[in-house]
Amino acid sequence: MLKKERYRHFVSHFSAKQPNAETELNYNNPFQLLVAVILSAQCTDKRINQVTPALFQRFPTPESLAETTPDIVFDYIRSVSYPNNKAKHLVGMAKMLVDDFSSEVPSDIDQLQKMPGVGRKTANVIASVIYSAPTMAVDTHVFRVANRIGLTTGKTPLAVEKELVKNLPEHTIHIAHHWLILHGRYVCVARSPKCSICEITHICKYFQKNEKITKIFSEIGLGLKKN
Repeated sequence: MLKKERYRHFVSHFSAKQPNAETELNYNNPFQLLVAVILSAQCTDKRINQVTPALFQRFPTPESLAETTPDIVFDYIRSVSYPNNKAKHLVGMAKMLVDDFSSEVPSDIDQLQKMPGVGRKTANVIASVIYSAPTMAVDTHVFRVANRIGLTTGKTPLAVEKELVKNLPEHTIHIAHHWLILHGRYVCVARSPKCSICEITHICKYFQKNEKITKIFSEIGLGLKKN
């Protein structure tokens, strides 16, 4: 199957099955999403959603978060990964948001990355989710699934990002991010992908390769039995 055809089948399938796919992080405004995404680095969305209600209640605006200290924020996020660094990042991000961006979350990737705790992946998430920009945030799920299916062959997150952006229809890029994440989270899991319930095995290089290997070993086994 040609790569162009694989992309076409991928988009067609998920457009029909998950037309409204979205982030599983809970938020009510761009500021809250920015906080949640910063916290979600190397941590599960489920854990972040347990932490953020109290945090958002205590710090409902960029101004309120900018006026506090990392030590106080730490008490609210102590159960997430790397809470010390993330507490510092959140306060620093809020101060810059207030001082440099008039408390408005910017849509520009470069502007977003100027803030503490905001790397390329986080910036791409904000731009795609809030502003429906054609940006692709590549986390471990996206990286794994895109390469397994055969949509990409990139060895780095940036290479995978560029390949996906190049080949996906522009209007689908912001939602394709969620298709890949959700598929990786619930079906194409890291250690034992659930190929038996996957609906896109017909376009998946990983599945087809394993099926071929299984067939070869099966034929070898039958041949040994005959002897």
